[in-house]
Amino acid sequence: MLTNIQCKNALCPAGEKRARFADSGGLYLEVSPTGSKRWFLKYRINGKESRLAIGAYPAVSLVDARLARDQAKAQRRDGVDPVAARKAKRAELAGVPKVEGVTFRAVALEWYGNQVAGWSDTHAERCKRQLERDLFPLLGDRPMASIQPMELLDAVKLVEKRGAIETAYRVLTVAGQVWKYWLPTAGPAQRNITEGLVNRLTPYRGKKFAAIVDPGRMGELMRAISAYKGGLIVGTALRLAPLLYQRPGNLREMEWAELDLDAATWTIPSAKMKRTKAEKEHGEPHVVPMPRQAVALLRELQPFTGRGRYVFHGERDHQRPISDNSVRSALYALGFGKEQSWHGFRASARTMLVDQLNLDHLAIEANLAHAVKDANGRSYNRTQYLKQRFDQIQQWADYLDRLAAGAEVIPMPQRVA
Repeated sequence: MLTNIQCKNALCPAGEKRARFADSGGLYLEVSPTGSKRWFLKYRINGKESRLAIGAYPAVSLVDARLARDQAKAQRRDGVDPVAARKAKRAELAGVPKVEGVTFRAVALEWYGNQVAGWSDTHAERCKRQLERDLFPLLGDRPMASIQPMELLDAVKLVEKRGAIETAYRVLTVAGQVWKYWLPTAGPAQRNITEGLVNRLTPYRGKKFAAIVDPGRMGELMRAISAYKGGLIVGTALRLAPLLYQRPGNLREMEWAELDLDAATWTIPSAKMKRTKAEKEHGEPHVVPMPRQAVALLRELQPFTGRGRYVFHGERDHQRPISDNSVRSALYALGFGKEQSWHGFRASARTMLVDQLNLDHLAIEANLAHAVKDANGRSYNRTQYLKQRFDQIQQWADYLDRLAAGAEVIPMPQRVA
């Protein structure tokens, strides 16, 4: 750290363009060949180095420079770029409308800070990554009011060029949320420049998971699964995937403490479900009824993994569950990887439970943990469908057994609306 004497006696060596004398926390004193001395703060924002001019020495003393450094670092902790904040302040003092100095980065970070508490960790991380990787490099330091629609489109098109078509739509959605957040303070002349830009993006129809819905082909798959020669742990997970049709992440992270084999229920904690952060913290658990076939499979596995936490623990590390690639690889090994994905068992069940077994779609959605509304617009209570769901899932397991046995299954008549 510098002292007042060192600052006073600091000189630039002959032949050098400048000399820098470091204090602490990125603060340094820069001395020119003419003897002028200025304070600067070096910091990084979004991976790029920047510096803030604090003032000339001795007009700005060592103590004052350190105070300015601490204030700037406090701004950084709040997500504010000190240089951008200073430019905005100068514009305001010069009589320029305040909105002109507000950068996209500052507004976006303020919006993100206000929203993140209600998001899941995964969504928050993805949103922040889209801002920092896809929007800030081109638009971050630009005043909101000066950004034109085609400039924003250019940034989104760069995402498209790397083949991330779905991400491009998400990036544009994030930008739209930032503009909606900013508009109430922007003045009557401003508008949401993201409107209409979606029509200029490459069409995206969404990602569909491969899923077999033909009874005959499903029977072939079930016979192949029954003949699987791999390890017991992955083999059991593979057999349970079509029976329970829950999300792959929930199945592979199934814990023995979540199971009541006598009651034939699997209770997934709310924190593990695909929900917002608030719903994860305060929501009800998802109760999954299990057919007799699933209970039998779990009882067979219990002597091997029942003393640990996870039902399907990893081969090398018993403190971690099997990987997301385990069942997927097994499906490819069986020759069905391109036709049936792990997640696709949900679509298979959803389709065939209605088309082939003609069962109540609301109870099906409840078992899938989908939040839908009934005909009166009310969001249903999943627990009200537990008995129907027990009946449904047993009918589904028995139906899969019949398909595996090669029995002819005649589609039920469709219910008249």
